[in-house]
Amino acid sequence: MRDKLVNIIVERLRQDAGKIREQFLQTKDVQTRFAAVDNVLPTEIAGEIYEAFPDVGQMRLMSSFRERKYTSKSLDKMQSLMADAIFAFQAPEVIREVESITGMKDLIGDPYLYAGGISTMLKGHFLNPHIDNSHDSERKYYRALNLLYYATPDWSKESGGNLELWDTQVRERVEIPSLFNRLVIMETNSLSWHSVNEVKAEGKRCCVSNYYFTPHPPGGEEHFHITFFQARPEQHVRRLITLADSSVRTLLRKVVKQGVGKKDLYEGPQV
Repeated sequence: MRDKLVNIIVERLRQDAGKIREQFLQTKDVQTRFAAVDNVLPTEIAGEIYEAFPDVGQMRLMSSFRERKYTSKSLDKMQSLMADAIFAFQAPEVIREVESITGMKDLIGDPYLYAGGISTMLKGHFLNPHIDNSHDSERKYYRALNLLYYATPDWSKESGGNLELWDTQVRERVEIPSLFNRLVIMETNSLSWHSVNEVKAEGKRCCVSNYYFTPHPPGGEEHFHITFFQARPEQHVRRLITLADSSVRTLLRKVVKQGVGKKDLYEGPQV
């Protein structure tokens, strides 16, 4: 199935490569470049991926003032289709197409899912504005792109759980609905503030997440930062809390290069 998915994704990207490239390169209200590609897979296969998502009881709940969502990269406990759906987006053929679209060079996949995997969000779940950490787990490569594939049938903008891209002050935003069978290719750097607004619907908002890295520092200058959280513009007190929290975690990570917690990495086969 994985080879079939790879061929379908490559063909879909090639089909509208010009339009996707134009959208990605056209920055308007926010600093983060992105493109949304709809109808990525045949509807039947997209539905099968949704059905292959594990029950939330088998996933890890991330719950704090920063976020609330279920995540997992325990692919050995899931249907094989789940691994195929994740790693198809990391196939060399797909990476080459994404390089052609974005103009980025020497992109590298994330075989250990340091930053990737799957997530499920239920009613009331959210992810506050943040910038992703700058590097991979070994601080060898820079994070370059997020590839987010949404798998919930009949999901609408009104369902909530939509991706938001913010300006550098986290005041103005662009909202990208997490529609069924949609892939968002999103740049990530030290200015790419993004979030997921609160889920309003009763269903499960399911996402397959992949990340690409590069040896080249975005902007041309070497730098390092952890995942740095903000709060929404109306959350004045929480903004002060998140600023203090992120500053302390940044200082700690600079002192302890490899971090203090156990690395959450996927160690199973990618092929």
